[in-house]
Amino acid sequence: MTRFDLFIDGTFRSAKSGHSFQKHSPVDGRLIGTVQEARAQDVDDAVRAARAALSGSWGTMPLRQRTDLLLDLSHAIARRSAEFVEAEVQDTGHTRHFSKTIEIPRGAENFEIFANLLKNSGGEFFAMDTPDGTGAINIELHRPKGVIAVISPWNAPFLLMTWKVAPALACGNTVVVKPSEESPATATLLGEVMNEVGIPKGVYNVIHGFGPGSAGELLTQHPDVDGITFTGETRTGEAIMKQAAVGLRDVSFELGGKNPALVFADCDIDKAVEVVMRSAFANCGQVCLGTERIYVERPIFEAFTARLKAGAEALQPGGPDDPGTTLGPLISKEHRDKVLSYYAKARELGATVVTGGGIPTFGDDRDKGFFIQPTIWTGLPDDCAILREEIFGPCCHIRPFDTEEEAIACANDTRYGLSATILTENLSRAHRVGRRLEAGVIWVNSWFLRDLRTSFGGSKSSGIGREGGVHSLEFYTERSNLCIKL
Repeated sequence: MTRFDLFIDGTFRSAKSGHSFQKHSPVDGRLIGTVQEARAQDVDDAVRAARAALSGSWGTMPLRQRTDLLLDLSHAIARRSAEFVEAEVQDTGHTRHFSKTIEIPRGAENFEIFANLLKNSGGEFFAMDTPDGTGAINIELHRPKGVIAVISPWNAPFLLMTWKVAPALACGNTVVVKPSEESPATATLLGEVMNEVGIPKGVYNVIHGFGPGSAGELLTQHPDVDGITFTGETRTGEAIMKQAAVGLRDVSFELGGKNPALVFADCDIDKAVEVVMRSAFANCGQVCLGTERIYVERPIFEAFTARLKAGAEALQPGGPDDPGTTLGPLISKEHRDKVLSYYAKARELGATVVTGGGIPTFGDDRDKGFFIQPTIWTGLPDDCAILREEIFGPCCHIRPFDTEEEAIACANDTRYGLSATILTENLSRAHRVGRRLEAGVIWVNSWFLRDLRTSFGGSKSSGIGREGGVHSLEFYTERSNLCIKL
């Protein structure tokens, strides 16, 4: 069993409040650790440490030295990859292959990408005429925003946390990270590596705890926090935004989604099934970009539904080290109860359950874990809760459509606007439909294909702002215009 301490001002320590909570394995429910819960004094200590680091060596460090430290950090994470993989797998129940090949390498890569980006980024320069004929020049200046509160989720803990921490540090900010209470391990371990490579104390701080009345709310309320970046539920984002309004602190939010896939009859059906299988069931459906609404052109509706059913039923639930595992558990009993409530609601609404709808049984310790069956429905009305609310589980609803206009209207009929997927071999249709979809990220014949230089974020209730490449720099820096009269 592991104890997860707070990491404040370069030191691991207990919570001054004496509070802690337990962390259980999603795979078999066993107790795997105790987590120190930060309260007001701990949060204040973390923010003060971050503020002090801004006026210390980190705040005066030349850009080249700072980015070189972040490159060292990236390499150190790679060297200790096995430890990060183990920590991530314990917390989430993800397959070891997924953590080893995607989550941890991409997390390390974030520091490398943003370090190199800062080395090669400049600002605007404009020459202008003046009435006296001598002219003036305008130079864009960048400075760090300050202390950044990073509130990260549990579904891809290390990857999504570093996606925020890396650009924040590259721009010269300091951070206080509040990871999800369900996934404390990799954020804590990163503190060790920060010290190992010589990141100054106070630059990176980690506080553990919950949201309301705990570390999360206390952090977003703190008056010395200059910006808040959050990935998670829209409802939580709304609560954080109310806190951020006091003092007019800036926010960057990637929130919920109810993402559609549009499957046209001219698609490559093998490719379409493969894409939708991943978008609906990857990480047991615990992906903000996942597909929960599938619209299929009527001529291939029956064939596509049958193919997706066969794919879902072929998924093999199991633990991280089980041979052949293709579907892990949900993160917690509480989250499984939530997803099961939607399974029950779908039955009450008269859905046709194509497959799934319950909990698998194993006859071993996995029965104490938080596994759930991948589930497909048809026959639900467009205005029901199943098609309106984000479920965040391995489930989807399939509905036929007859025209392109109908498909676009169905896809946009949601308060969310995070991502969408188009399956078609018609390039003109891809352009035509893609430009009309109300989503921040739109894939054609693919899903989760990410160039980290491009903008990422949601529209409508799916977020505020954009991350990725130079778009991340817009949030993590303050910009000034220096106008010099010649």
